[in-house]
Amino acid sequence: MTLNLSIQENLVPGQDISEKWSLARDAGFDALELRGGADFSDRLLQLRKAQQEGAVFSSICIESDRFIGAFDPERRREARGIMTGLLRAAGMLGLAGVVTPAAWGMHSNRLPPFTPPRSPEEDRSVLIEELAALGAVAAEAGTLVLLEPLNRYEDHMVNTLERGAELAREAGDHVKVLADSYHMNIEETSPLDALRELAQSGKLGHVHLSDSNRHQPGAGHIDFRAMLKLLADCGYSGHCAIECRLKGEPLAAISETARFLRG
Repeated sequence: MTLNLSIQENLVPGQDISEKWSLARDAGFDALELRGGADFSDRLLQLRKAQQEGAVFSSICIESDRFIGAFDPERRREARGIMTGLLRAAGMLGLAGVVTPAAWGMHSNRLPPFTPPRSPEEDRSVLIEELAALGAVAAEAGTLVLLEPLNRYEDHMVNTLERGAELAREAGDHVKVLADSYHMNIEETSPLDALRELAQSGKLGHVHLSDSNRHQPGAGHIDFRAMLKLLADCGYSGHCAIECRLKGEPLAAISETARFLRG
């Protein structure tokens, strides 16, 4: 496997996207993962220009307080609209897909008030409806919806890769699952077994890398050598994108992260 390393644009210093790309490339990365919300279309001209000059972008990660699993129907409608815009932009830019969790920070069954205002059956129905609708948009745009399971303290609906894959199968071919090493470290009984099963199911669409303490790979105790070997053995050819909090001076930290993972 050729290790395709991407890094989220907010982690790279630089005044504009072209400078960020230049610094990321020099630090050892193959692409930038973009972040964006409702106003992402305003950036398309700049991003296309950067691509023409050689910049490489892997994907988009939603940056919003509106999510497809929201309890409020109006918020779900707004989330679908934001994701629709991001998927169309991803298609125009030729990107692998758009990352979204079911929700973030909306409710946790492990924190007060402990009981969600919607049943698990209702959660599932809402998510299938939203993911299927977005999957149709992704199919038209030529890209993917990348559903990201989060840990139990950040979301109560989709915590494991298996749960994400179940929903993705129901939602259709253009919905796949993002495997995030940090969340897997918390939720999976065996992260490597869960990742292998996801890859073998054909529903692995993207990977996020951060260590057990949410800092960059190499700053905690996750066995990235074993994880990357497993991805190679499974024939994964997509990007592994760094999504984390940086420990240390940013440019030095991202350069060391690329060296660590490629080593």
